Amino acid sequence: MATPTIRTRRWTRYEYERLADLGVFGSDEPIELIGGELVVSELKGSPHETAVGLAEDALRAAFGSGWVVRVGSPIALNDQSEPEPDVAVVPGQRRDYRQAHPARPVLVVEVAETSLALDRDHKASLYARAGVLDYWIVNLAGRVLEIHRQPVPDPGARFGWRYNSIGVLRAEGTVSPLALPEACVAVADLLP
Repeated sequence: MATPTIRTRRWTRYEYERLADLGVFGSDEPIELIGGELVVSELKGSPHETAVGLAEDALRAAFGSGWVVRVGSPIALNDQSEPEPDVAVVPGQRRDYRQAHPARPVLVVEVAETSLALDRDHKASLYARAGVLDYWIVNLAGRVLEIHRQPVPDPGARFGWRYNSIGVLRAEGTVSPLALPEACVAVADLLP
């Protein structure tokens, strides 16, 4: 007896947004569209939320005017992906994005409490494929900042891309965002 093939259905960003508009997802339901799949995000505990707020504060101070620091807001990477990173920095002013979500963040930050594998594998490959040049993971378990840079094609990666440069900084380290090399962010300022 043949084993039936399990088929899944991929969703487009348009379909995902339409489902949200129709109220299919509850306002408290943490769903993201990642590579055409509806992914349930991690529950956000107090250390996670504290780290998100700290990253927001540090990046607002580092980038200043002419940049928008978005927290937990969608970014329109492509037709199959609309992730909601913990923090994203985009050029311009808030009103620049009143008609559509930004598509090209200059920096994406994910805070990983229990989602480290998802952030390193799925999301890193997704952001690399979208051309995000600067991707940081605030690794709460290790109390370090992982810096992912230099996207390169890799057929073995989840979405066909990965970061060629991955660095790890401890609390005493500092980092400069690629989009604003004169700015300096202390890793300790990102850790709760």
